[in-house]
Amino acid sequence: MRSLREAFGQFATGVAVITTVTADGERAGVTVNSFTSVSLDPPLVLWCLSNRAPSAPLFLRAGRFAVNVLAADQDHLSRRFATPSADKFAGVELLGAPLPILAGTLASFVCRTERVHDGGDHHIFVGAVERYQRTEGEPLVFHSGRYREFWPVVGAGAA
Repeated sequence: MRSLREAFGQFATGVAVITTVTADGERAGVTVNSFTSVSLDPPLVLWCLSNRAPSAPLFLRAGRFAVNVLAADQDHLSRRFATPSADKFAGVELLGAPLPILAGTLASFVCRTERVHDGGDHHIFVGAVERYQRTEGEPLVFHSGRYREFWPVVGAGAA
């Protein structure tokens, strides 16, 4: 398993924090690198959560979530939401309600849970994007088990 995990880790990813709140006000947040766009029409996104995650029942119950794409200087938020804690949101600047949106992110997507698929030892959440925002900045990058700096290639065009 460790070898397979290390092989998967060779794919550099951005880092996001997925947040939610249930109807009774219980909040949850988790750090992921398994976020991707699925479709522009309709606008859909996808992310994955371990079946064993303590927050899994909350995300399954809530029916909505927000994706917060972290900026390069937000590794502290990545670590905070990746670590079990009684209140991961304590002292964190939030925008909007009712879903907790993290301040200072590169982008956020407010989504309605469209479907949840079985993905082996993970739940695969597909969300319909209801609204979003974006700002300029450098992303937080994760590769081979570590945070990395993003260095744009000078003169390179989009693929």
